[in-house]
Amino acid sequence: MIEDALALALLLVATVSLGRLVYGPGSVDRMLVAQLMGSAGVAVALTLNSGSPSGALVVALVLALLAAVSGAAFARRFHPPERDGGDG
Repeated sequence: MIEDALALALLLVATVSLGRLVYGPGSVDRMLVAQLMGSAGVAVALTLNSGSPSGALVVALVLALLAAVSGAAFARRFHPPERDGGDG
């Protein structure tokens, strides 16, 4: 019973953050919301998986991997590594 209430609260947080995703002032705000939704998805999947073994664990792992890769891709795209100007 408590798992269902926790999952519902996490889904509510993710739903409320959709407004920031759509109307966010910049790309960094939108990326942070995407990270929040990914984290909430992982938490919901793990919370629902605590009662019985199912495929929710695999879903949680995939969501966590996607969140990590998307964060790294965003950082790489908007903050590329600096290059040295010298030949030496």
